[in-house]
Amino acid sequence: MTETRLGARQLAALLPDPAGARPAYRHLAQAVGALILDGRIGLHVKLPAERELAPALRTSRATVTAAYDLLRERGYARSRRGSGTFTALPEDLRPAAVNRLLSTEDTAIDLAKAAPGIPEQVLTDALAEITPRMAEYAHTPGYHPYGLPELRAAVADRYTARGLATLPQQILITSGAQHALTLVLGLLCGPGDRVLIENPTYANALDAIRRAGLRIAPVPVTDDGWDSEIIESTCRQAVPRLAYLIPDFQNPTGCLMPDEQRARVLRATRQSGTLLVVDETTTAMALDVSAPAPIASVAGRGESDHVITIGSMSKTHWGGLRVGWLRAPSGLVTELAGQRVASDMAGAVLDQLLSVVLLARDGELMPARLERLREQRAALTAALARHLPQWSRPSPPGGLGLWVDLGEPIGSALAERALDYGVRIESGTQFAAHPGTLEHRLRIPYTLPADTLDEAVRRMAAALATGLPPSPGAERPRWVA
Repeated sequence: MTETRLGARQLAALLPDPAGARPAYRHLAQAVGALILDGRIGLHVKLPAERELAPALRTSRATVTAAYDLLRERGYARSRRGSGTFTALPEDLRPAAVNRLLSTEDTAIDLAKAAPGIPEQVLTDALAEITPRMAEYAHTPGYHPYGLPELRAAVADRYTARGLATLPQQILITSGAQHALTLVLGLLCGPGDRVLIENPTYANALDAIRRAGLRIAPVPVTDDGWDSEIIESTCRQAVPRLAYLIPDFQNPTGCLMPDEQRARVLRATRQSGTLLVVDETTTAMALDVSAPAPIASVAGRGESDHVITIGSMSKTHWGGLRVGWLRAPSGLVTELAGQRVASDMAGAVLDQLLSVVLLARDGELMPARLERLREQRAALTAALARHLPQWSRPSPPGGLGLWVDLGEPIGSALAERALDYGVRIESGTQFAAHPGTLEHRLRIPYTLPADTLDEAVRRMAAALATGLPPSPGAERPRWVA
């Protein structure tokens, strides 16, 4: 990680003459804090070591040590064991919209987002290819509430190739899979409706369901997968309005639902009149098995009209595109397009054209991406075995992360301490249907380079070795993907 350092002589030159100031350490701390507030010393800058600063200021090391202690106490500095002391901003002085997690985003190893980047050359080549095509749209209003026709056709062709015959009229392009889910919830559910969800499940989907005022009916997903009888009994007894499932390399567990269970889920939801929303954002991340067919393709003719399938470019290509889609009966797509217009009119033409190009190149891009993920998964598994062998780490057949069992309920406390060591990660409770549960779990993505993953695990081991604070009583703002 690149660090910005401030030399002892540089800092001494910025400080006023301490002669006569008493107590000297308090004067020094106030002066450094004022420089940070004034912007003359940036945030996350490494301060000089105490033994170096003391002679530069012609004062004792004890004075500098006391000043650094006071800076930490007031929130103007943060120390990382073995790394040094870095400038910070007190909580009450930070902008309200920028929380503690986001303020360290540029310097911490981020394990809260399970999403890979995109190779620079791939993006550059795609941009070059679409440049003349963008010019064709320059003389149009640029609004396409259903999505660009060529992108709708490309997504429909992908479903058809996977065994689910699909027309472009059955596709609605959205601003990501999360947007697709929000549209479905807004149109088809009302406050108080029950929604069947997996426990654990994707944190942002869980938030969307809660914010819509819906009641959850959780069904467990263990390391061994789903229990069909629990899903069936929940459909019979709770009669949920909607069921939200991730059958392909489930996020966060990585489990893959067998074909027999898929058929039982389809039958149970159809019999209870439950709309089935299938999240396929991780379907293409098949590392040890073949990519599964769409769950709706398991049903016979006319038996999957209650199924809405959502997908995205975020996990397979790049989250920066903000392009997703949903597949549903064409009449429902029209209604959902009206729901979409009420919120954001239409998606960006540039992003959609890029998506058309990238989808067309899947044959050459995806094998390399999957191989890289396999290597990173192996690297993360090896790092955990080396630094934290006491943790259980099932290896999923696909997906983007490991659902690690810590053996004790320390997830939130470890996440809090790990941030001080330059690692952002969220505990299993963020993915739990009931807050405060699944504290013995962590989702650790393997979407970063192997050496970065090893360093992140080493830092978490160091954080754990120092002893953990009590789990925070209040929920922190977070950012998970």
